[in-house]
Order: sequence, then C-alpha cells, then structure tokens
Amino acid sequence: MHIHIQNPHDEKLFPVTPAQVEAALSRHPGIGRPEITLADDDAGFASAMQQAEVLLTWTRVVKARFPVGALPGIAPKLKVIACTSAGLDGLSPFTWLPPEVVLLNNRGAHAAKGGEFALMSLLMLASHVPFFGTQQRAESWTKRFGSVLASRTVCIVGLGSIGGSAAQHAKAFGMKVIGVRHSATPHPHCDEVVTTAALDQVLPRAEFLLLACPLTPETRGLIDRRRIGLLPAGAKLVNIARGAVWDQDAVCDALETGALAGAVTDVAIPEPLPPGHRMWRTPGLLVIPHVSSDDPATYNDDTLDILFRNLLAMQAGQPAPNRVEPGRGY
Repeated sequence: MHIHIQNPHDEKLFPVTPAQVEAALSRHPGIGRPEITLADDDAGFASAMQQAEVLLTWTRVVKARFPVGALPGIAPKLKVIACTSAGLDGLSPFTWLPPEVVLLNNRGAHAAKGGEFALMSLLMLASHVPFFGTQQRAESWTKRFGSVLASRTVCIVGLGSIGGSAAQHAKAFGMKVIGVRHSATPHPHCDEVVTTAALDQVLPRAEFLLLACPLTPETRGLIDRRRIGLLPAGAKLVNIARGAVWDQDAVCDALETGALAGAVTDVAIPEPLPPGHRMWRTPGLLVIPHVSSDDPATYNDDTLDILFRNLLAMQAGQPAPNRVEPGRGY
C-alpha cells in the first residue's frame, strides 16, 4: 500500500512530519510497513499520484487538484482520499469524486479541544464576558451579575464528536442538555434528544443554544430570524459549526436590540471577516477566527490515528468509520 501525504506548501503550523508518521505506525502495527511519501510541492504530488492508493491532505488541496473529471486520470490507483478536516462542505457538490474512491473526513480529531471550547463559551456567556468586552472598549464600568451553569438548559444542535463532547462537559456542570440531530436516538450525555424537525418545539426552552452541526443543504440557514425569535428573552448563542448555519445579520440585530444577551462564534461569512464588517462591532458578540477545535500539540497525531484506524477497518472488510456519504454531505 502506498500512502501519500500532501502538505500545503505554505503550511507552517500543522504540516505532517516523518517523525509523526513513524510514531503513528508504531501505534498501529497492524498496518504493516506501507510505502509512505510526503510532499508539499507540485512535482512531489504529481510523482506520488502515479502510484498512491491513499492520499491524506487538506480540503483546499483536494479542491485545487481534483476538479471534475480529474479522477481517475491523474491518480489511476487512488482508492482513498482522507481530509484533515471534519467538515467537508467546501468540497460539495461531490461530482468530482468517482464512486470507487472512498472519501474520509477527520471526525474525532476535534472532540477534546472543541468540547472544551464549547464549555468555555458557555461559562463566558453565563458570566456575561462578551458583554464586558463591549463595555471595556467603551470604557464603561457597568455591572451585570452572572449565574452558575447548573440547572440551566442548553440546546446542542449536532451531536457528532464535538457536539457530543460539549454535551458531556455541559452535563458535568449540571446543565440540562437537549440534543438535536437527524434522529432522536438517545445520547448518553443528553437528557433529551429530538430530531431536527422538532427544533422549533425545544428552542423556547433553550437559554443557551450551541451549534455544532455540519453544513449541509438541510442545515444551511437553519437558525434563521424566525427561529432566533423563538428563543427565550436573553438567550445566548455559541456557533462552532459554520457561519452559514445561522443568519448572521439576524443574530447581530438581536444582540443590538437586547433580544439576545450574548454570543460567541468561531465561524463567519466570509472568513476572514473584512475590516469594517458589522460583526466586529456588534455589542455582546465575541468573534474567534476559526481556531476553536485544533490543538497543534495533538492534531496530527490524532489525524494519523484516525486514518490508520479507517484503513485497518477497510482491510478487515468493515465499514470505514469516517467515510463521507456524498448524498448527506458528511
């Protein structure tokens, strides 16, 4: 088996290194000693694609190098494309992907860091930290007292690895957790799970609304102006999903009028936000530049472990845990 790892040529913080690969191979002896190549340039990519059966790379590399019709021509032996991101909405529609090539995402690599970020955001909102940030910029000594998280209700939309981790942390702090996902299957860290179709029924109980779902045609614009209006007065929002999952202008309007008490977002449209964008100056809104879930100390190790676990499953004739279903978008 030939595995090729294509680092972006300008990647400074997260390039996969030979030492990380060797360490991962030692953690997964069942994978054997596959041929592994690494490159960050055009020549290295072109050479490796003649023989590579597995490609691990960034979504932006996939988007740039595999336009519709490129496969299988430029990579005749390629069987698996593994991306270092969990959300692959940037690669849709998946008309570029031949049915014989398995596409893997990186679901699971973000759970620990993303769950802690979600908890941090809930704690900050409970203590009005975004509000105090606005007051500090205005040089205004304005008091507002917060409350503990225990017994308060959080609605988490999306119960994948990040949303599930967020639910676990929220439950540990004594919160009542309502989960929203495609099915109403119970979740070990939720008091209640409803389908997305029942979202309107639970929003009036959501003092905190946390978005952690993938961006798909079904979730695009999910939290619109009408649904923001269903939230209780003074509700607080966290978005660690995608900017297109909510109506940014409606969120900003609700914060400016006081209908919402605060919000924390790790995502935006566009990214990066340009100077002068209203989100920079919306009161009670804390904008984070899409860094909530990536830990430089562990990310590549987790990524390689996920890849090797998927390859071992496929070798055993089992479903790949991280296989993306193009029809669903995740």
